[in-house]
Amino acid sequence: MRFQAIDVLRGITVTLMIIVNSPGNHETTFAPLLHADWHGFTPTDWVFPTFLFVVGNAMCFSLTSSLAAGARTYFYKVVKRASVIFLLGFLMYWFPFVQQIDGQWALKPLAETRIFGVLQRIALCYLFASVLIYFIKEKGLLIFSAVALVGYWLLLLSFGDLSLQGNAVLKLDMWLLGSKHLYLGEGLPFDPEGLLSTLPAIVNVVGGYLVGKYIKERGVTFETIAKLLMAGVLLATIGLVWNWGFPINKKLWTSSFVLYTVGLDVIILSLLLYVIEIRKINRWTYFFEVFGKNTLFLYLISEIGLTIFWIFNIGDKPVYQFLFTNVFSPLAGDYLGSFLFAFTWMMTCWTIGYCMDKKKIYIKV
Repeated sequence: MRFQAIDVLRGITVTLMIIVNSPGNHETTFAPLLHADWHGFTPTDWVFPTFLFVVGNAMCFSLTSSLAAGARTYFYKVVKRASVIFLLGFLMYWFPFVQQIDGQWALKPLAETRIFGVLQRIALCYLFASVLIYFIKEKGLLIFSAVALVGYWLLLLSFGDLSLQGNAVLKLDMWLLGSKHLYLGEGLPFDPEGLLSTLPAIVNVVGGYLVGKYIKERGVTFETIAKLLMAGVLLATIGLVWNWGFPINKKLWTSSFVLYTVGLDVIILSLLLYVIEIRKINRWTYFFEVFGKNTLFLYLISEIGLTIFWIFNIGDKPVYQFLFTNVFSPLAGDYLGSFLFAFTWMMTCWTIGYCMDKKKIYIKV
């Protein structure tokens, strides 16, 4: 059994993920398409936790047969899938594997390659959530979620502060990995997908699993949607209240951020269920289903393609900068041109997905 609304939510997430990751010019990007500098929340901050949420949604369907097959088969499939996703994420950051030094090509050193990242977090959250789902029931998953969120709050307060320079996430990653294996886009080595902050992120996947299981067992009825809406509003409200003492922060993946984003996801999924599954208003859904059918592959294509745009030059500029400064900016101005660059790249990736769908090519891990 599959629900079209869940596939559409996955597709919406990938669509936005590609757009926010590929602005023509970061300095002239519309504010809603940027992450919050530190504490706070923007629409862009909603994208990644929602991806984890829909991973959890999918797990309540994809793991059913594996659960029935026994522990050995179950854990073989789970560990294999998590390992492949983690490796793909690592290779994506290592790509193109070589670099120019004084005009000579040399292997890009593994010692300077980022270890954690988006796909790596997905892999780890999927792995740990799968283990939890195998061993404990729904009530136990709720208890784990509460303990994980409160425990993470206490860890951050006990071993640092909530600043970029002094937080416990950074301290643990520096101790384990060193600065050269971390993300460098914050002005100093700090990984927003660090190891410690993966703990609360697991709750996003668990939340998605529990919601998906509830829908699967109860069916799509007005009662189901009403209860989900109430739960979503309650979670988002708790997140907003907790924000006063533990600020919503995507880069630290704070517990208030988890509750707020899971709450938003439940509300949005409820609305999609009503529109698509009950009202049957679904002529618009195919666009997003294209991304939902080859999610991982199209995300990799989008990221690797952008990397290639930075590697090769047209004249004295990387292809990425050349296209923005010579095509999109003159055409539409700096801000709108930056958005059109991202939108065009998203549509390019969508076209690849559309062709794959028409040929019934689906790449699964």
